[in-house]
Amino acid sequence: MSSGTLIFLIAGEPSGDKLGADLMASLKKNQNVRFMGIGGEAMKAEGLDSLFPMEELSLMGIFSILRDLPNLLRRLRYTVKTIQEMRPDMVITIDSPDFSFRVMKRLHKLPSRPKLVHYVAPTVWAWRPGRARKIAQFLDHLLCLYPFEPPLFEKHGLKSTFVGHPIARATFKTCKRDPNLLCVLPGSRRSEIKMLLPIFRETITLVKKEVPALKIIIPTLPALKESI
Repeated sequence: MSSGTLIFLIAGEPSGDKLGADLMASLKKNQNVRFMGIGGEAMKAEGLDSLFPMEELSLMGIFSILRDLPNLLRRLRYTVKTIQEMRPDMVITIDSPDFSFRVMKRLHKLPSRPKLVHYVAPTVWAWRPGRARKIAQFLDHLLCLYPFEPPLFEKHGLKSTFVGHPIARATFKTCKRDPNLLCVLPGSRRSEIKMLLPIFRETITLVKKEVPALKIIIPTLPALKESI
């Protein structure tokens, strides 16, 4: 096995797969690093050999989770066992907190463990602010998409870094600042797109009555473009 820093990455949905692939590409430019973990096609293109299909973790809604709970628990145990055997230098979980935080909590209890980093801060500024204190108890570092997020976690002792939002960067690279431009974000899971897009469409219809010049942009992944 070649030398270098070994990082175990976990992504559970297409948006996390894209974040993971960008992170892998950046890390490879600056250091001798190897990757293991769970991811989708974008992360595989950067050299990741996924333990199992990422889609097994892409669930939304209580009924979907309950229906697939036995398999999720098996995957949870398998993931933690593999990390123990591989002994990576660092574990980076990307969004998907329902699965990611369960992995991190189990790893945190180990007598000898890797550094534990989570990418995409929970939206404690929108709801359940008590989560900031709870995740500070089992994470070593948090990577945040928005500049106002690090202080919310650092006050609980969790080191946090603002890294920027890739969708925002991509959107503003291709679009001039336009007061009539509305960015619509229905998500990257097919289940959430199916649930949210009709609501967004009703909202856009109402807004267009007040702003006839309204323009809509929906950042998405190639595989989801046709359905959206």
